[in-house]
Amino acid sequence: MFIYLNKKIKIAIPHPIDVNAVAWNQEEGWIAVGGEQGLLKVLKLDDITSNDGASGSGNLRMNQNLESHTAGVEVVTWNEQYRRLTTSDSTGKIVVWMLWKGKWYEEMVNNRGVSVVSDLQWNPDGQKICIVYKDGMVIVGGVDGTRMWGNDLKMNLVQVAWSPDGKKILFGTDKGTVHIYDDSGNPISEIDILCLEGCTEIPALTSIDWYSGLFGYPEDNCPSLCICFANGRLQIMRSETDAMPVLIDAEMNVVACKWNQHGTVLAIAGSEVVQSEDSTESVNVLQFYTPSGENLRTLKIPGNDLRSLSWEGGGLRLTLAVDHFIYFANVRPDYKWGYFADTVVYAFTKPERAEHCVIFWDTKLNGHQVKYIKSLVGIKACGEYCVLATRADDDPNQFVLILCNAIGHPVDNKYIDIEPVYLHMTKTHIIAASHECVYIWAYAQGRSAEQMGKQHLKDERIFHVDDSPSSAKDSMSKFQKADVEAIDPVSCMTASDTMLLIGKESGTLQEYSLPGLALGNKHVLDCRPDRIELNCNSSRVSIIDISGILTLYDLMAKRLDPETGHTTAGARIEGFERKDVWDFRWADDNPLLFAMMERTYMY
Repeated sequence: MFIYLNKKIKIAIPHPIDVNAVAWNQEEGWIAVGGEQGLLKVLKLDDITSNDGASGSGNLRMNQNLESHTAGVEVVTWNEQYRRLTTSDSTGKIVVWMLWKGKWYEEMVNNRGVSVVSDLQWNPDGQKICIVYKDGMVIVGGVDGTRMWGNDLKMNLVQVAWSPDGKKILFGTDKGTVHIYDDSGNPISEIDILCLEGCTEIPALTSIDWYSGLFGYPEDNCPSLCICFANGRLQIMRSETDAMPVLIDAEMNVVACKWNQHGTVLAIAGSEVVQSEDSTESVNVLQFYTPSGENLRTLKIPGNDLRSLSWEGGGLRLTLAVDHFIYFANVRPDYKWGYFADTVVYAFTKPERAEHCVIFWDTKLNGHQVKYIKSLVGIKACGEYCVLATRADDDPNQFVLILCNAIGHPVDNKYIDIEPVYLHMTKTHIIAASHECVYIWAYAQGRSAEQMGKQHLKDERIFHVDDSPSSAKDSMSKFQKADVEAIDPVSCMTASDTMLLIGKESGTLQEYSLPGLALGNKHVLDCRPDRIELNCNSSRVSIIDISGILTLYDLMAKRLDPETGHTTAGARIEGFERKDVWDFRWADDNPLLFAMMERTYMY
C-alpha cells in the first residue's frame, strides 16, 4: 500500500484553536471535529467518486458550527445507524446531536457534574451507548435517551470498547489493565497484557479498538482486537481470550490507533524522537500494520501535536487532528488482481463468507466464473495462466501456489514452506519470496512435459538470499533454511523471461539469470527499494522507494567506479525523478515506454 497527504484545512479562522478529536462517519461521510474553547464542527467533503478519480476533489460541501459546549471538546463519536453524533467536553457535559433538514441540532444534554468523560462508544447495532467516567462510573443508555444501567467499577477508567456481537464490553484503566464485562455490567475476567513484558513502568493505555467484522475478515481466525499503549507496545488478539496475540513494538509515542473499515489495516498515530548530530526533535508519524503485525508503511506528518485520527468509510482516506488543522491522507491499497488471456481475475471478501471470493471475468464474452478460496495471500497473472497463493488448510506455516487457467480451473499446484510475501509471474516461471528465501517454479517446463506424457520432477528451486544460488535445492523437502533470518532481508522482487531481480533493504539490487539462476551483477542503490519493475528487454528497471520516489536505473550502462577504478555495470538515469508514485508499468512492446500513477494522476 501507499499513502500520501492530500489536503489541509484550518479549522478556526481567523484565530487558531487547537483540535482535540476527529471522527469520520462511515456511512454518510460527515466529519466531526472537536477542539478547545467549545469548538465543534461538522464537515463534509465531496464524494470519493467525484470527477478527479479515487480521492475526490476534497472541496467542502458542509461546514456547520455546533454551539453547545463551552469547554474543550475531547470525545466525538458517531452512531451511523441512527444518524446521531455524541460529543463530550472537559467539564463532563455530553450532547447528542440529530440531523434535521440537512442541519445538525442539539437533541439531548447530560452532565453528571461529578467527573469527566474518558470515553464513550455505541454498540455495533447503534442501540446502546456506553459512557465511562474517569472516576470509574459506567452508564449504558439507549438511543432514545433511556438509562439502562449504571455501575461504579471503583477504577479510574480511560477506554471502552464493545465486542463485535455487542455482548461484551471492555474497560481499560489508568493502570494498564483491561477488564471484560457482559452487556449487563457483570464482570467476567481480565485480559492478559503480554505486550508490556519487560517494561519497568506501566505506560498509559491510549486505545482499545475492536474491528466489528461488518465487512468480513481477510482470513479465518484473523486478529481483530487491538490494545495499544502510549510507549508503542500493542497486542492484536483473535478474541478477548487469545493466549498468543500478535505483539508489536512500534517504537513511538502513540496517541491513537484505528482499524480501517475492513479490518485489514491498523493505523497508529503518534510521534517518534529523531536524533541528529546537532539536536533531537519529535516528529509526528503515522504507521500502518497488518493484522499479523507486518509494518506496511510509515508516513511523517507535519506540525507539532498530532492528537487524533479517523478512517473514511471506504478505507481510502484518513483525517488527522494536528494543532489547529485537520489533514487528509489518501491511501492506495494493494489489491489482489491480475490480467491474462483477456481475463481479469480479482478477489474480495464478503461478510457472510470466510473465504475470498475470486472472480474470473472474460472481458471479451462478458462472462465470469466465481471461486471461493480460503486464506488467499496473493494473485499474479501472465500469458495463459494465473497463480493463486494461499495458506494451506492443515498447516498454517505452509502455503500453496495454485496454477489456474482463464476459467479458474486449477491445472497444477506446489506446496512451499515459505510465506509468499512477494509474488511474481512470467510466461515461464512463478517466483515467490519471503524476506529470507526465494522459490522459483518453472511451471511452463512442467506443463510442457505433462503434455508430452513425460514426468518432469525438477521444475522447482529454492535458495536463501544470503547464499549463492549454486546452493539452491530442487525441492522443498531438501531445503533446511526456510526459517533462517536473512542478514539483509528482501524488500521487493521482479522478473522477466531471462532475468530475476531481488531488491534488499540495504539498497542492494541482485541480478540473476533465468532459467540458469546464475548470480550476475550486484547494483548498489541510494535508497531502499519498495517496488521494482523490469522493462520488456530487461535493460532498465523502475524503482519506487519506501518514500514513493520513482527513479529509473539502466542495467546495461557502463560506468567507472571512483573507489576501485574498475568499470561496473548499471547506473541511475539522471534527470528523472517523480514523487508520490504508487504504481508503474512498462510497455510490453517498447522498452522506453511506460505508464505510472502519481497521486491521482496517470502519466
